[in-house]
Amino acid sequence: MDSQNSYSEQLESAYRKVFRRVMPLLLVAYITAYLDRVNVGFAKLQMLKDLGFTESIYGFGAGIFFLGYFIFGLPSNLMLHRVGARVWLAGIMIIWGIISGLMSLVRTPAGYYALRFLLGVAEAGFFPGIIFYLTRWYPDARRGKATAIFMTGIAICSVIGSILSGWIMQTFDGLYGWAGWQWLFPVEAVPAVLVGLWIFSALHDDIASASWLDAREKSLLTAELKRDFSPKPTGSFSETFRDGRVWLACLVYFCAMTGLYGIGFWLPTIIAEMGIKNPLNIGMLAAIPYAVAAVGMVLVARSADRHKERRWHVAIPAALGAVGLILSVLFVDDRVIAIAALAIATFGILSAAPLFWSLPTAYLRGAAAAAGIAIINSCGNLAGFLSPYIVGWTKDFTGSTAAGMYYVAASLFVGAVLVVAFMPAREIN
Repeated sequence: MDSQNSYSEQLESAYRKVFRRVMPLLLVAYITAYLDRVNVGFAKLQMLKDLGFTESIYGFGAGIFFLGYFIFGLPSNLMLHRVGARVWLAGIMIIWGIISGLMSLVRTPAGYYALRFLLGVAEAGFFPGIIFYLTRWYPDARRGKATAIFMTGIAICSVIGSILSGWIMQTFDGLYGWAGWQWLFPVEAVPAVLVGLWIFSALHDDIASASWLDAREKSLLTAELKRDFSPKPTGSFSETFRDGRVWLACLVYFCAMTGLYGIGFWLPTIIAEMGIKNPLNIGMLAAIPYAVAAVGMVLVARSADRHKERRWHVAIPAALGAVGLILSVLFVDDRVIAIAALAIATFGILSAAPLFWSLPTAYLRGAAAAAGIAIINSCGNLAGFLSPYIVGWTKDFTGSTAAGMYYVAASLFVGAVLVVAFMPAREIN
């Protein structure tokens, strides 16, 4: 018994060290990634009027990011698998920081589309690369919580980024002849370059290369991964494309991402439709739903780990997100109820996304993991192209985001049903 207790204590100590050395860096990296991806939603509040863009032009440009993301997601993740996370992630972060900063020079729809597409190309390997990277450190039973903590970057970024974006646009507007939205992009691009340099200097590719682990800790952590992987076939690159579970996961993730980007690109506009025009006030109100989500998504992940269950912990939050969006539309004239409904929606949407990844990573291994994760992420994120365009088109047509939000809510309901009805049960041993 003492020997078993000693082993458990040493193992927990090793995982605490991994958490301290790996997770803060990944979390900060994701915060900067998501900020550069969706800050166009705040820039929109001034940019459309200054440049004469329609809502449809904005929506198409916001979404074309995901075409580049889709095309280059798989090759980018395979390159990470080949050259290592440290080099590849650092490189793409520096590149996308430069591209994001250049958004301040946009003057035409074509220029807007081109830079958004290139930003998608640069970011394509980041998120699936991190999901794959976590499989190098955490077994199934621990990965749900690790992924949830990593993905709280969306909520944390949105809390900080909403207030920061509103402040930049209000404070810097007119400085040296630049509009607030023009200052927004280069100021928020700097962190991506700095974090890229930090990753290059501090990240380690796997347990074996981590100089801050001693031999005993490496042995314990490696044994946990081997125990997790040993009874399961590795799978090959070609087999991934023939696996029906991969394509089902693509569809489910598409529904989840429809919700995520429906909120991410349009929340400032939804709040502005409540009659609030000051950018800083919009930013402060937009921070509320994300603050709720930051706490809620960690609690849901802990519940999933405690109950050793995944499907219902994905499906119920997704359905809750749909209900929240519908209520926000129905009560748009009551700011208190509408913001509360948006908080429910954001909590549900953001809680479902990280736990979803516990389902496909349970049966993808080796090269199949790198390929499968990239395929699922790339196909799912096509929703990031379709969702902003549909919401923008319906807003041009109806003058309101209501119809677009109903589309987003319907997608979330479909995703919840697919998870429960068709995805294989995932009980964590």
